[in-house]
Amino acid sequence: MQWRPVTEHRFKLAEGPFWDGQEQALYWVDIAGRLACRLGAGQYRQWRFDEPVSSFIACVGGGALVTLASGVYRLDTASTEDSPRLELLCIPDKVPGNRANEARCDEHGRLWLGTMQNNLDADGGDLPITRRSGGLFRIDADGKVTQLLSDLGIANTLLWSAEGDCLLSADSLDGVIYRYAIKADGSLGECEIWAGVQVRGIPDGSVMDAQGYVWNARWDGHCLMRFAPDGSLDRIIELPVSHPTSCVFGGPELTTLFVTSAAPPGCSGELSGAVLMADVGVRGLPCHRFAG
Repeated sequence: MQWRPVTEHRFKLAEGPFWDGQEQALYWVDIAGRLACRLGAGQYRQWRFDEPVSSFIACVGGGALVTLASGVYRLDTASTEDSPRLELLCIPDKVPGNRANEARCDEHGRLWLGTMQNNLDADGGDLPITRRSGGLFRIDADGKVTQLLSDLGIANTLLWSAEGDCLLSADSLDGVIYRYAIKADGSLGECEIWAGVQVRGIPDGSVMDAQGYVWNARWDGHCLMRFAPDGSLDRIIELPVSHPTSCVFGGPELTTLFVTSAAPPGCSGELSGAVLMADVGVRGLPCHRFAG
């Protein structure tokens, strides 16, 4: 595969890629750099915040959603880079010292948000994680919040089965991807390990392709791992970066894979922190906008 950067920019902790099929645009964030970024029609834009931002997702009603440490906000994308106009939607996690992390919308346009203990200092540097205080929350279009899980370490990966009866979600502190049953009332039930500890890297963000296979970014693993629907390892995709963070399918035919990456202290390589792209010859599933 021929991996190339989508722009010349390099980020501290690029994450949360989202492909908007309607506008043919790629959204992502730099959590540590406090940036929400968008690339569409050859134009790159970014918005800068006063706190970490973990996801940037287009909304059905216009504008976009951003998940900041202090809550979930609507962003007016017509506002300027250094003066983003924000409207608070909700504060899902009220645990002091937590921040938003993984976020993705399901097929109904509801936002699922995983949180964690804040691990970033004022300059975007690393802080130690000393507790499992994260949670998983579901947010409806009107801002109603439902807490689904608690006592999580680092919530990563949010994917749903085609039937909508199970959720795949990783906890990077545990090094595994879990499978949760989704009950008829929308709550989460029985949990089991779906993909266990691997020899390379730690599970970070993931995307599902049209065949039901999961492409998982392996933090500090220099690769993606593609898992079969039963959780077995199908293949390893080598990357020119050491710390991939997540991935998403995009492009007109959803056959381009976009991979975000980080540039933590001590890592090397000219592409560290870049957002990469390559045609992988496999069709992905579309992203869903937030329903609000």
